[in-house]
This record gives sequence, C-alpha cells and structure tokens, in this order.
Amino acid sequence: MATLAHKETDYTRLPDLPADVYTAPLQKPEHVGDDWLEPKQTSYTSDDDAIWNDLFARQMDVLPGRAASAFMAGLQKLNLNRGGVPEFGKLSEDLDALTGWTVVPVPMLIPDHVFFWHLANRRFPAGNFIRTRETFDYIQEPDVFHDVFGHVPMLTDPVYADYMQEYGRAGWKAMSYNRLKALGALYWYTVEFGLLQEADGIKAYGAGILSGPTEVVYATEAKSPNRIMLNVDRVMRTDYVISDLQPTYFVIESFEDLYRQTVERDFDRLYRSLPPGFTFANSSVIDLDNVVQRGSLEYTLRGGRGSGADPV
Repeated sequence: MATLAHKETDYTRLPDLPADVYTAPLQKPEHVGDDWLEPKQTSYTSDDDAIWNDLFARQMDVLPGRAASAFMAGLQKLNLNRGGVPEFGKLSEDLDALTGWTVVPVPMLIPDHVFFWHLANRRFPAGNFIRTRETFDYIQEPDVFHDVFGHVPMLTDPVYADYMQEYGRAGWKAMSYNRLKALGALYWYTVEFGLLQEADGIKAYGAGILSGPTEVVYATEAKSPNRIMLNVDRVMRTDYVISDLQPTYFVIESFEDLYRQTVERDFDRLYRSLPPGFTFANSSVIDLDNVVQRGSLEYTLRGGRGSGADPV
C-alpha cells in the first residue's frame, strides 16, 4: 500500500533537492557543511541562561491544565527544569534512552530536504541561539527555547516520536511530487499548532502553542478560533498564519489516531490530486468538517496582532 513515505529509500543519505521543487532559498553559513550542523553547541552565558529560566517559568504558569499530558510528562522525564539552557549532549543521552532520538544544533532555519533527512534519522535540529530581552515575547525564527522546550518533550512519547520520523521520511515523496507546501501545512497544524482531545478537555501538543503564553490560552480556551477534528486531506489544502495567532486549530483524538491518519494514508493518490496552492483559507469551515467549535473569529476580524485586538 502506498503510504506517507517512500518505502524503498535509503534514508541514511542526504537527499538531493530537485531543481524544479519550490522551496525557500537559504544561504548556508560558511562554517557548516551540507548537513547544516554546528560543530558544537553554543556556550551560553549567564544572561542567556537567565532568559531561558524566565521563559521556562512564564510557560509553567500557564501550561498546567492546558498542555497535553504527554508533554508535561516529557518535561519531567528530561528534567528540563534543572536551570539554564539544556546541554544537548546530556539531553540527547536521556532522550535516546527513551525513544532513540537526539538533539543537534543548527545555526538557523535549515533547508527542507536537510530537515527531512535529520528527522528521518531521529535527529531533531534545534536553533543554536536564544532570543534577547528585546525579543523576549516574540521571535519569528525558532530559537533554542522554542525548539527544545516546545518540541523535544513530545519526543519522549513513543508513538509521537515515530510519527516525527515518518514525517521526515515523507519529505522524499513530497519532493518527488513538488508538494512541499502541502506537507508543510500538515507539520504546521500538527507538530507546531496541534490540539489533542483528552478526557478532561482539549489540550495543546504543538510547539508553537506550548512555547508562547498567549497562544496556549487562546488555542485551548478562546472563543475566536475554529477547532476542527483533524482530516489530513483537508489540512494539506489549508493555508496558515505564520506571524499571528491561528484562526483555526485541528484536533486529534490520540497520537495513535494521528499516526493512522498520516502514515497509513495513500499519499501518492493525494499528491496527484492536490493543486500547487492552497484550496481553503485559514479561517474557513467547510461542509465536511467535524467541528468541535465554530469560532467567532473576532480576534482575526478585528485585525489580529497588528491592530492590538484582544485574543478572546
């Protein structure tokens, strides 16, 4: 059966990026190789460690009761509250013992095909820098706090960890069909901004939600956004917002459900039917949606972050 990824591929080899595949051009720093890995993790200063500690404390004020139980358990398993920016060697040692993953430093956002290759080999690339006090509340390019605090605890969950590896492997197939934008939408609405239905309510498991104090409250409790049960075909046709709160979030029943909907889907047929661009706006609700909450879209309609609208 055709699935999310290529089954007859050597994932240990860095894939070539076909010339006709549409992707953002990135300038590789001279000091890194084709794998884009930093020679070593940055030696963080006491000021950097203080920023990490303050960011950590701020999130822990809002995450209990709103973050997925697997995320909260992952924080404890990795002892991320020990203080200061985690040392990647120790973090990787602990994570590898749990699910076979490691964390590797990269200088910035890296090209899609390199990102896929690292995920396919259970390596999570993390930004080798931390935001400043001036960018404390918002930084567009993911830093070490977003990457390590937001993403890595979820990699302690075995099913989610397998999903992430399969997502990396899926990049080869997406490139062969020139559908990286569609695969990116799947990552956006699950890994970055996914919600999970738990017994006591909807919780966040996406790193973009978990690493920001405003979005975790907004995503799980606000009246503005739509909350819709995940449908992979629909999500991969849906546009998304990069620099503001999401008008729509997609909800999964479990990580097993997420794995089944993606890894066991016939993506060859799906890619052949997808247009180059998106079909649905990020605020749309369509007839086939299984809607948990149809949002008022008040925050979005008032103009979002740029207007000073309240995230209600």
